[in-house]
Amino acid sequence: MDKKPKVALVMGSDSDFNTLKPCIKMLKYFDIECDVNVISAHRTPDLAAEFAKSAKDRGIDLIIAAAGKAAHLPGVLAAFTTLPVIGVPIKSSTLDGLDSLLSIVQMPKGIPVATVAIDGSDNAAILAAQILQLAYPYLGEKLSQFKAQMAKEVQEKNAKIKEEASLL
Repeated sequence: MDKKPKVALVMGSDSDFNTLKPCIKMLKYFDIECDVNVISAHRTPDLAAEFAKSAKDRGIDLIIAAAGKAAHLPGVLAAFTTLPVIGVPIKSSTLDGLDSLLSIVQMPKGIPVATVAIDGSDNAAILAAQILQLAYPYLGEKLSQFKAQMAKEVQEKNAKIKEEASLL
């Protein structure tokens, strides 16, 4: 494998970092390079536009963008690139992240943003791996291993619960 897949992870504020740690860990699990950035759609709009416009030329394969409240960052980035953009709505203090979710998922025709659950950054990384496996086939095997491990964990929990229930 010559080139590793590369994902840009962009957050609207450094306060979003803790929510995105599971995403970074999951990208590392899948051996996907992660370029982490803080860019605000509202406070640094020119930087956001330039970042999105130049992402492909910088070797970025996909963008994961996380934001809370008005949460325009994923949509703004998607407006300036043809790369896939996955939005992560961040739970906010006012509407528990529903405002963020609706801001990201309600995009106008022609500017799609794939959207995961509120604070669902780990699923953003998994979705990125699923998309990127089309260009990086090794990811298909890593995804299969990941799903097999999840199934094994559920089976182990099932056996444990059955044992506990039999002792009641």
